[in-house]
Amino acid sequence: MRCMLRTLLSITTTLSLTCVIGAAAAPAVSPTLLGFDAAASSAQRALEARFDAQLKAADQREWLRTMSAAPTHVGSPQDLANAQTTLEQFRQWGWDARIETFDVLYPTPKSIAVELVAPTSFKARLNEPPIAGDAAFAQAHEMLPPYNIYGADGDVTAELVYVNYGMPDDYKELARHGVDVKGKIVIARYGHGWRGLKPKLAWQHGAVGCLIYSDPHEDGYFEGDVYPKGGWRPADGVQRGSVMDMVIHPGDPLTPGVGSTAKAKRLALKDAKTVLKIPVLPISYADAQPLLAALDGALAPASWRGALPITYHLGPGPAKVHLKVESNWQTRTLHNVIARVAGARAPEQWIVRGNHRDGWVFGADDPLAGHVAMMDEAKAIGGLLKQGWKPARTIVFASWDGEEPGLLGSTEWAETHADELRKHAVFYLNTDGNARGFFHAGGSHALQHFVNQVANDVTDPQTGVSVQQRVRARLQVEGFARGASAQAKKLAKLAASDADLPIEGLGSGSDFSTFLQHIGVAALDIGYGGEDQQDGVYHSAYDTFDHYERFGDPGFAYGIALAQTAGRIVLRAADAPVLPMRVGDFADTVDQYVGEVRKLADDERAHSVALGKLLDEDAFKLAADPKETSIAPPREDAVPFLAFAPLENALVQLKDSARAYDHALAALDPAKLDIKKRAQLNELLRGLERTLLDSKGLPGRPWYQHLVYAPGLYTGYGVKTLPCVREAIEERQWNQADRCIIATAKVLDAYAQRIDQARAALRK
Repeated sequence: MRCMLRTLLSITTTLSLTCVIGAAAAPAVSPTLLGFDAAASSAQRALEARFDAQLKAADQREWLRTMSAAPTHVGSPQDLANAQTTLEQFRQWGWDARIETFDVLYPTPKSIAVELVAPTSFKARLNEPPIAGDAAFAQAHEMLPPYNIYGADGDVTAELVYVNYGMPDDYKELARHGVDVKGKIVIARYGHGWRGLKPKLAWQHGAVGCLIYSDPHEDGYFEGDVYPKGGWRPADGVQRGSVMDMVIHPGDPLTPGVGSTAKAKRLALKDAKTVLKIPVLPISYADAQPLLAALDGALAPASWRGALPITYHLGPGPAKVHLKVESNWQTRTLHNVIARVAGARAPEQWIVRGNHRDGWVFGADDPLAGHVAMMDEAKAIGGLLKQGWKPARTIVFASWDGEEPGLLGSTEWAETHADELRKHAVFYLNTDGNARGFFHAGGSHALQHFVNQVANDVTDPQTGVSVQQRVRARLQVEGFARGASAQAKKLAKLAASDADLPIEGLGSGSDFSTFLQHIGVAALDIGYGGEDQQDGVYHSAYDTFDHYERFGDPGFAYGIALAQTAGRIVLRAADAPVLPMRVGDFADTVDQYVGEVRKLADDERAHSVALGKLLDEDAFKLAADPKETSIAPPREDAVPFLAFAPLENALVQLKDSARAYDHALAALDPAKLDIKKRAQLNELLRGLERTLLDSKGLPGRPWYQHLVYAPGLYTGYGVKTLPCVREAIEERQWNQADRCIIATAKVLDAYAQRIDQARAALRK
């Protein structure tokens, strides 16, 4: 499901990357690893060299070729065969492995149709024809037609309205043009927000159906040559995907909050909150063009126009469309492969590593490129076991099923084992696909320094420098470019220093979500990409082995890099005498977030005042073209001054506690901590993330309990940091904002108190 990543360099100069790397002045690799002493660090790096020696690109290539040979959607023969292959391999490598099954709601299309019925006739193809020479299409008869899972059934005919990306601001712009989508079918292009929000917002505005198409401006011929000449989306390519309302909760729609085991009590379908209310289908830009060309009405704003050779109009009409979706609302069985290596000294502490296995069609890039790297890691760990090594902590590897429909496999497993995870899990490491390019990481910020150390120790296969040094070079080039944003310049300055590079906060879109945001397990999500052309075939039938080998990661060099990176994270976390967390990074990040929400409130206040002044002066009417419909925006209520004091007081205490702990940790020789004190310290660190949960959850969506990181109500994949406070301000719910400030301050206080306990354990 991984959201498409665009990490290409934005360079307006002719500087070569090699020159920039030479000037990057990246910090030297630290001889002592976080959580280790000097001697243990040396031994750990020797272990990692033995691990690296067992990784083989040829193995990854062969696994990917075999596993992506036929469609891998949930319930397909290939998906089950891949589960059995993964199970057998883990067992051969010395892991204690088994398959855990869950029965989930998994609708598939029975009948779908999109037809233009006025002012002319056109019937959409709604399939993806084979590409000559791509071997995967020998099994094309096994694939499902393009569809959006968890949309509603329906058979509707209505006028069409173009809504750009179909996000909240787009509906505000439509209102200014006097366009109402009530009773209409909307057509939105992919991008600028998670796909599931597009039909949800359309329904909230009264639409009766939704079409989502891939405009060539985003991932088609506007970006480069299309497949098979290049890697970008061909005219008939369709981006499938889930439209489950995952901002409410992921997982089986019928068993929210509990594992979908045989004993689970299931909701009736009509009561499932995450199944949408109107029919929705994804279509190609070949199918979208005749529909859009038939629209009249106001010209679309300049920023709404894509790359199709038409004039973009808003409608409504005269284009009228017939949309039909009829589904099989059946239950399917998921097959998660769970493998363990028991820890020798702290078996009660678990390091959990996962990547999903199911795809929308062949799934070579998403997810199998990441999955085969994880298999390579498991094979190499098995080799270390045969050499006599045993991890200090228990390692758990998970091959998830059902991620694409809505994080089904990981959510149902984690909800089933929630009590065990609260008791045992140290952190969860996630990957989801992989390709050639730059390293990226997101997650819990107490792990930021840990990730930076790992990135300094992995060599980029194309340049010979560390993967972190290459990211530093990219950030410096982007900040140097003419017209660079203030944020890009800030990151460029940071990249040129000895400071760690920041990791991103996590929203949703992959299997880390339940661990982090519902159970309170620290999490990381990592991968490589940005120089590939995989975005062009994202979630389509053209995400094949042949495409990946040509345009994703030729030679599988970044498959090895990913295995080296994830392997170091797992091995260091498994063996570190003291868990590798530096809490000052978390405190500094929260400081930034608090500043952002304060500024957000101030900006909202200034905006309301400025808007009122423009309305008083009749400026919108005077500025508009009298020949076009233009309606002034509504006046906004005054924005009060919020009571940020509890949050700011909590932040001061958090920073003081974190600074004191990190200072004590830096002076610590882990070898001198006796076993009992070390166990006490590690247990305090292991439970840090859980202090950031509020059992009441976020307003209107109690499944999400983390008050620092969550997917946004109107971002989906994208993270909302300090989500309770931030979204209350964005929604202009001022009383709720004050309540959220107090609730967030409480969890930060709890985090600080646990840090103080950890520092006390160090002193003792």
